[in-house]
Amino acid sequence: MKIPQRGLHQVMKLSVLDLVPVRTGQNSAQALAASVRLAQRADALGYTRYWVAEHHNMPSVASTNPAVIIALLASRTTNIRVGSGGVMLPNHAPLVVAEQFALLEAAAPGRIDLGIGRAPGSDPVVTAVLNQSGATSDVNRFPNNVSDIIALLGPDGAAVQLTSGKEYPLRSTPAAAGTPEVWLLGSSDYSAGLAASFGLPYVFANHFSGQGAERALEIYRSGFEPSAYADKPRTFMTANAVVAATADEAYALALPNLQHMARLRTNKPLGMLATVEDAEREQTDALTEEFIQQAVSRYILGDPASAARQAKRLAEQHGVDELMISPVAGSFDADPLDQTPARERTLELLAAELDLTA
Repeated sequence: MKIPQRGLHQVMKLSVLDLVPVRTGQNSAQALAASVRLAQRADALGYTRYWVAEHHNMPSVASTNPAVIIALLASRTTNIRVGSGGVMLPNHAPLVVAEQFALLEAAAPGRIDLGIGRAPGSDPVVTAVLNQSGATSDVNRFPNNVSDIIALLGPDGAAVQLTSGKEYPLRSTPAAAGTPEVWLLGSSDYSAGLAASFGLPYVFANHFSGQGAERALEIYRSGFEPSAYADKPRTFMTANAVVAATADEAYALALPNLQHMARLRTNKPLGMLATVEDAEREQTDALTEEFIQQAVSRYILGDPASAARQAKRLAEQHGVDELMISPVAGSFDADPLDQTPARERTLELLAAELDLTA
């Protein structure tokens, strides 16, 4: 397989994915305040995008409603693109998604990304509760719902065919001056193939899966059909990242997230994200340690020079000019509850090493 080569003079773009983590002792208001501050730091440092995820009923994640958080972040930043990574479409009616993002685009023209995912982002109980509201959509209609959203976001809207044979005009907003940029997200062959057939930009969720990226990107690039949205494949990938003054410090800061992900993967009870001190005291079993050692090899982790080399190597390996990092550094007991200094430091050190302002 031939991997597209990055241009010799191209500057790597960096973006941010945020789950709005909630650590021990924090409340949702403080976690959200910390993410606002992080987004402002990313904006000042020259990061390209700042996306927020959608997860439900998780003690350690406050990012439950991307559209609401995007509105807040767009109002508190100046240049950075703000978007969803992603809106989990089975949880929403396509018209509602289109209306939300049409208004966001109107409020922050040229700065809104609509990243769409096919997974529910929740457990079966939460999915059942969402289904009771009648506002969700059938996952099997995902391709149709994506098409509907794209049509509804256009200036001319969409036409609904009535049983009488007449067409009923439907718009997401009365007079759109622009449209958000639509991306398909995923970690499977299916999402890559669908993005290619639609001619949409595609993001591989490497921070979550860590496997199958090469195959998914090949499917996307080889099957891409030019469209009104993109004349050639546009893609990037995500990666968890912790950068500190030394490799040992970076590992200590990553440990709360690594332990948390191990609990998730091994179906153990989840709580709030541990502090660095709590993670150091945690007694872990062999299965957890095995997962941590496997997972840490996929992180961008270390001192600034090492982390920059890892980021460049990942980008070159997969032929992308942009990486979206999820800064997963933990917090110390003494850190202010409305700030995440180590996550901010990760963004600062990596941006300085890769010279985003060049």
